[in-house]
Amino acid sequence: MKAWEMAQDIFTNARPVIRQKGEQTWTDNVDVSGFYDDNLSLDWGSNVPGSGAPEKIMVAAVQATENKGLKVSEEGYRLLQEGLKAHEEKDFVKLHEVSALLRRELAQAKKDPNSLYWNYTVYESFNQYADFVKFPKKIPIDISSDAFKEQIRGAWLSQLVGGAMGTMVEGYTSRNLKEAFGDVKGYLREPNTYNDDITFELAFLDAFMAKGYEVTSQDIALSWVGLIPCGWSAEELAIRNIKNGIFPPESGTFRNPFNEWIGAQMRAGICGMVSPGDPGLAAELAWKDGQVSHANNGILGEVFNAVMTSMAFVESDIREVVRKAIDLIPKDSEYYSVVSFAWDCCYKYSSWEEALAVCQERYKKYNWIHAYPNACCEVIALLFGNGDFRETLHIVTMCGIDVDCNAGMIMPLLTIQQGMSIIPEELLHPAFHRLDTYMRGRFRSISLDQLVDDTLYSIKKANK
Repeated sequence: MKAWEMAQDIFTNARPVIRQKGEQTWTDNVDVSGFYDDNLSLDWGSNVPGSGAPEKIMVAAVQATENKGLKVSEEGYRLLQEGLKAHEEKDFVKLHEVSALLRRELAQAKKDPNSLYWNYTVYESFNQYADFVKFPKKIPIDISSDAFKEQIRGAWLSQLVGGAMGTMVEGYTSRNLKEAFGDVKGYLREPNTYNDDITFELAFLDAFMAKGYEVTSQDIALSWVGLIPCGWSAEELAIRNIKNGIFPPESGTFRNPFNEWIGAQMRAGICGMVSPGDPGLAAELAWKDGQVSHANNGILGEVFNAVMTSMAFVESDIREVVRKAIDLIPKDSEYYSVVSFAWDCCYKYSSWEEALAVCQERYKKYNWIHAYPNACCEVIALLFGNGDFRETLHIVTMCGIDVDCNAGMIMPLLTIQQGMSIIPEELLHPAFHRLDTYMRGRFRSISLDQLVDDTLYSIKKANK
């Protein structure tokens, strides 16, 4: 049946009725105007759910656009100020108008020839990236062993520990955290598993369980829109794009100023878990996943963390893991300049506080959710933590900024290397037996045991 026939069938079979006053609406019992006003308001002023840190995503959109070597016009800045005023005054008529105009200005921003961004190579595909690095040979892992099962369980459990710790304090500077809470070495409240970061790893796992190593970016994108109701910054814009039929890699590049933020870097662990001892494969999967919502340095951030996770299965020295992962980032990329700078700072300065201060100054023009300053925190915590779980978590927590993303990615490395016994008893909590999410379907609430079983099943299935 053709579409016109379907439409004609609906039309000709419609029977006239008289609707009562309360029925004469587009939706039942929903304030449509208020719903969209509230959604838009989040772009102009909100607070991080877990920590209460303030955010103004439209300010950050202008910042992120300029971070990518583009010049925002004077008109763009005028609209930004007008939008902030309209939001403060709750003038939603004006706010909707200004938001549309500002987004157009950002989409039309021109290249800034004076930006240092253009001194580096822009990487647009996995093949282009792979041509500039040499991956080490795969080291075989016995994926049917009890030891491997413990590594997978430890990876997920320590991600939950790191995520729970970080969710409490994300979005603040190191100095302000110390002034408010002192030296944070334990939970400041009862921990939970409600964290948006892990949802995207679960969506990847969903696609991977079905397709294995042949999984495509489109497969992952479809899992996103099926399972995840909404996102934030790059992920939210990618979900909107996919729903409108714009698939990877365009879903990550079309009118998406946030595609070099931390969103891809924060979801790399699963790519390394399903590619143990094979950093080349981990990098390829990370690229497939990353380009759903990100581009260039944003994807390289996911590659970096995926490679470290993969190497942790076969390399016992955490410093070697970091060094080898840095070596698998192209030296002419801006991302390499960031992680290599953080590495050098760790050897130049005697304390993590000194190294952090230098990195903070160097990357102060980047939002706290951008990949760069957070990658620095990862490197600093891993090197100064020197393989000690408690100290590494302490350092990455006290570094501040997007703590849950950073802790969630680096703490599994240590548990994969050394086993679950290195997690201090006081950091384990009954909440970690089950993950509660805002996803649709079976991942809305899943036990840790089931998550481990699903991960192992998908790896074994993919390796048959």
